Amino acid sequence: MSLYDKTAHELHELLTAKKISAAELTADVLSHVDEVEDKIGAYVTITRDKATADAKAVDEKIARGEKIAPLEGIPCAIKDNICTKGIRTTCASKILENFVPPYDATAYQKLSASILIGKANMDEFAMGSSTENSAYHTTHNPHDLERVPGGSSGGSTAAVAGGEAVFALGSDTGGSIRQPASFCGVVGFKPTYGRVSRYGLVAFASSLDQIGPITRDVTDCALVLNAICGHDDMDSTSTAAQVPDFTKSLVADVKGLKIGLPKEYFVKGIDAEIETAVRNVAKKFEQLGAEIIELSLPHTEYAIATYYLIAPAEAATNLERYDGVSYGARVDGADVVEMMTNTRTEKFGEEVKRRIMIGNYALSAGYYDAYYLKALKVRTLIQKDFTDAFGKVDLILTPTTPNTAFKIGEMTSDPLKMYLQDICTVPVNLAGLPGISIPCGVTSQNLPIGFQLIGKPLDEATILKAAFTCEQSL
Repeated sequence: MSLYDKTAHELHELLTAKKISAAELTADVLSHVDEVEDKIGAYVTITRDKATADAKAVDEKIARGEKIAPLEGIPCAIKDNICTKGIRTTCASKILENFVPPYDATAYQKLSASILIGKANMDEFAMGSSTENSAYHTTHNPHDLERVPGGSSGGSTAAVAGGEAVFALGSDTGGSIRQPASFCGVVGFKPTYGRVSRYGLVAFASSLDQIGPITRDVTDCALVLNAICGHDDMDSTSTAAQVPDFTKSLVADVKGLKIGLPKEYFVKGIDAEIETAVRNVAKKFEQLGAEIIELSLPHTEYAIATYYLIAPAEAATNLERYDGVSYGARVDGADVVEMMTNTRTEKFGEEVKRRIMIGNYALSAGYYDAYYLKALKVRTLIQKDFTDAFGKVDLILTPTTPNTAFKIGEMTSDPLKMYLQDICTVPVNLAGLPGISIPCGVTSQNLPIGFQLIGKPLDEATILKAAFTCEQSL
């Protein structure tokens, strides 16, 4: 019996019934990693010895008759920008190639009873939409090895889709969980900003970053959210709002729910098969008793431009710390200035350097008001669009991406075209809202299609209820 392709909740039942052991499960996943990793390239670091030892500890606990948590003993992948004590955390960058954190990120700490298979590949410092910007290797989409898995959480998503982990954690700054989830045919959830602690998440854009789960179904998504959500004194942006039991939202019932369909997400440029699939989801919701309401989010067209001023500005500031002095790699020079210049020039990748330059330009004297400040004002308008919309509806339904997974190398020479891959997801981050991507079919080329549900702040429960209902129906 293969175990690597089962869901976490199925495996939990098998573990508690003593039909399998954690050691057996971990060995099965690691064996599958050995079979496919050279083709997929989901990981930067594989923690084989730790996984084996931790699985043995879970089995000993079960043998003593002790209860185990829902995700205890379940193999997982952690994106390589989430700190893990004693385990290399590189952000897929040469500048952090040998960085070993002295502490665990809060989100990982809350999952420490799970079995860590490894640290997942990503776009360097989470800057990218294809995982082609990793300093180490490109990750391949398990559905078609010639195509990208999406990004920047492409390694985490490919690990789940390819059977190299049962679930994973990623980070989402402008769609970096939801977009690859759509490309790889799995579930990806970006919680409300502040719902999950960012302590130990290596910063890209601090007002946008959010850790979230990547899973095989909505039930597993609820289980991971139960584990990682909650206030953290170590994160000043962490919300003190009470966290419900998200598994109680797993009810197949959307009767009376009002779901908005924004016209700005169904315009020229959206793949015809994706639009058809998402509109079919809207019809399915309607058949199940929900009310579909067409609405407008008028400032959506400015979201990409706004995001690519705010995010690089914050990135440029956050990446100032990598100077060859405090920590990280160093490339020597004749003096301090040359050393810093050499370090940043040689150890940062092209996309990271591009965003640092954009960010510093937007923040520079004489341009701050014209670019960065104006972007902040438009961000407020985008937030207001959603506030107004949620005065009429409970959820908003959109495509997750404008197209399906593209071929490796297809967009690397055109950064602007690559940036447009996030057109459906960045408004959610700018507004700090929760959003999920759910599989809803495949194209004529057998490539996964995902749809996105966007919810009100801190209303992950309603998203999960609607997502679960649709998943069961589809």
